[in-house]
Amino acid sequence: MSTIAHYFKLDELNTSVRTEFIAGLTTFASMAYILFVNPTVLGAAGMEKGAVFTATAIASAVATIFMGVVALYPIAIAPGLGVNAFFAYSVVIGMGVKWETAMAGVFVAALIFLVLTFFKIREKIINIIPQNLKLAIASGIGLFIAFIGLHDAGLIVANKDTMVSLGHLSSPTSLLSIFGIIVTFILMSRKTPAAIFIGMILTSLAGILTGLIKLPSAIISPAPSLAPTFGAGVMHVGDINSLQLVTVVITFLIVTFFDTAGTMIGLATQAGFMKNNEMPRAGRALMADAVGMTVGAVIGTSPTSAYVESSSGIAVGGRSGLTSVFTGIFFLFALLFSPLLSVVTSQVTAPALVVVGVLMAKNLRLIDWEDLAIAAPAFLIVIGMPLTYSISDGIALGFILYPITMIATGRIKKVHPLMYVLAIMFIAFLMIIAH
Repeated sequence: MSTIAHYFKLDELNTSVRTEFIAGLTTFASMAYILFVNPTVLGAAGMEKGAVFTATAIASAVATIFMGVVALYPIAIAPGLGVNAFFAYSVVIGMGVKWETAMAGVFVAALIFLVLTFFKIREKIINIIPQNLKLAIASGIGLFIAFIGLHDAGLIVANKDTMVSLGHLSSPTSLLSIFGIIVTFILMSRKTPAAIFIGMILTSLAGILTGLIKLPSAIISPAPSLAPTFGAGVMHVGDINSLQLVTVVITFLIVTFFDTAGTMIGLATQAGFMKNNEMPRAGRALMADAVGMTVGAVIGTSPTSAYVESSSGIAVGGRSGLTSVFTGIFFLFALLFSPLLSVVTSQVTAPALVVVGVLMAKNLRLIDWEDLAIAAPAFLIVIGMPLTYSISDGIALGFILYPITMIATGRIKKVHPLMYVLAIMFIAFLMIIAH
């Protein structure tokens, strides 16, 4: 035990094994919903839900334990909400790309991540993209996720006259989701630890009690096989042979870039780790994300990213990498509870998507709305994602406009050359998907 305390510097950080254990459990409970939400989202792309459940748990465990042991941070990693929606709804459903090919795109992006992280290029690129556009991307993804959640709940439906309209609120399944949304927001407002997870449990129980959800055949069983998804991405790397798919890979990179970087900086600030406006061991932390993304792509899940829910563990005293190690171990234990997937329907996960959307949309307040040259492209990113039902399209609209408005206001030199390259790339991307 003393060796563990010495390695993780528990005394120096004024923490203990017990505190780190509680923090790890709290973080896990706060983000365990991803084990059920991710299979639902990727299942929409045609992937086998059981295999995705197993892949999600393993990728999360590997990346989070790596984060704890190597980077020594109490930050958990798992397949990200938002980028999984991009994978399923934009790439597979929207573009008509096979999920195997999309997974190959994740694998290629993961390999690029490993290289960029190893040579510390990733840290440098993060500083190139304007902060306001990073904030807009996070906010836009939040609106997109919330839109999907409201649709899954039946609260928003298609309407040929008005494009979208309010759904049938008297529907039993919609009422179940409304119950879940209200309960989860109450728990969140009261700052209840694991509010999202508890909200999902209460919604599931309400569904079971009202007969809207059938009881699972078992509670504990061996983990579902990875066979339906294992190695599919690696085997289909050769399918990445068009500009459209290359752009998809780059978008995976961009979205995961900003999601992870922003979350890590925010959590490091909360825990008091930042020094001189820089995050110590940032390269190791980013490597944990790259390792998780690579493992996930091989076994069958969308890109991983740092989870803001780690803040719940930090809030109860988690300060060392031991918190992450415990969180990762809990993910491995979760492999035994796959039968519960049948209880977690889209009506149960919908409230989680809406709440996470709210959490991500808070970045809107930090955007410089007074400078129209910056506000306009940021707004196009934010509003473009839900209205085009595509994360990449929203990013494209903003990244194309940004150099234009900056040139128009005489700030050519303030735009990094890479931003011009990205603008040209996204113009080509929009021309491709328009045909």
